Amino acid sequence: MITVPAVLAMLALMLGGLQLATHRVVLASAAADIARLEARGDHSLARERRHHLGEVRVQRSMIGGLWCVTITDAPSSGLLSLVSVGGHGCAAVTEGGAKDDREAGGDFSDG
Repeated sequence: MITVPAVLAMLALMLGGLQLATHRVVLASAAADIARLEARGDHSLARERRHHLGEVRVQRSMIGGLWCVTITDAPSSGLLSLVSVGGHGCAAVTEGGAKDDREAGGDFSDG
């Protein structure tokens, strides 16, 4: 009779891990999209993409000629809310791209 609770606990752990991995892929994809949009100067599209993510933390930085975006989030309620996952993406800055953000200087974050 002890095997049923153990199997259920193992199944819950596996499903939680799958949910975390999926959420990380979504965040990494969004970070790459936002970095690409901002690097080429499409700030309105980047804000729209950011808006669809909900309550996440977004950090931006300039590394050489690359505009980088890191997004972190706690994916759900319950025990998984104690775990933070994130995604990171960079894009080469084109002429006029990321200009609004670069003029401010330093590391940029919101959320």
